[in-house]
Amino acid sequence: MQQKKKKRKMDDRGSSFVAVRRIPQGETCHSDSAEVVAGSAAWLGRGLSCVCVQRRDSDASNSFDLTLAQEECLQRLQRRIDVPYDSSIIEHQDALRALWNAAFPEEELHGLISEQWKEMGWQGKDPSTDFRGGGFISLENFLFFARNFPKSFQDLLRKQEGDRSVWEYPFAVAGVNITYMLIQMLDLEAVKPRNLVGATFLKFLAENESAFDLLYCITFKLMDHQWLSMRASYMDFNAVMKATRRQLEKEILVEDITRLEDLPSYKLLSR
Repeated sequence: MQQKKKKRKMDDRGSSFVAVRRIPQGETCHSDSAEVVAGSAAWLGRGLSCVCVQRRDSDASNSFDLTLAQEECLQRLQRRIDVPYDSSIIEHQDALRALWNAAFPEEELHGLISEQWKEMGWQGKDPSTDFRGGGFISLENFLFFARNFPKSFQDLLRKQEGDRSVWEYPFAVAGVNITYMLIQMLDLEAVKPRNLVGATFLKFLAENESAFDLLYCITFKLMDHQWLSMRASYMDFNAVMKATRRQLEKEILVEDITRLEDLPSYKLLSR
């Protein structure tokens, strides 16, 4: 497959990156940080890392009232979040094939389990194992990105912008981590949002059913922008994700922002 010359390839260790694990309410995450959004630098390296996310204690004391429309939109989104990726479901198989076709339209996929998937940044030859943390919605996020912002999708997939690191983040697994980070940041698994960012997002969601997918695209592009600005490498992924989250929260909370397209980082996207 043709690769842009300025992209410096990773060796086989680059295919092992970050695994996500949801922490059930009441269970303790064995990490010193209460705001971990990606595996700490100490955990990153050869093999999988655990992405543990805990709520801050201050979040639990807050709750924001919702309009009926916001409540219904949240419930629909939560139903999407609750769907695990299931390789035995035809719809899920078709969606995975569609993702390959969007990523590599000129290359035939030899099978849903294939070494080819590593070209996209999955950890192994079976992408279904990497969807465990993000669920089927993470695949839907990828497809939305590829179909609505194909240029940005391809730029990120092929690392076509900027002076790239020798040790780049794997595109696919990073995308699953972004889905998971957004779910936690927006407190989408709670009955009602317990932080202002989550409550503000529901206003966007009530106006646009695709708001979560759109925010995913914005976040992915913003993350790569931060990656380049920080001149980051493989071991810096956690710091980049934290910086991305801080910037995203800051933009969402700007008072005169009424839709996601008004976010400053939306301008990073190209169709």
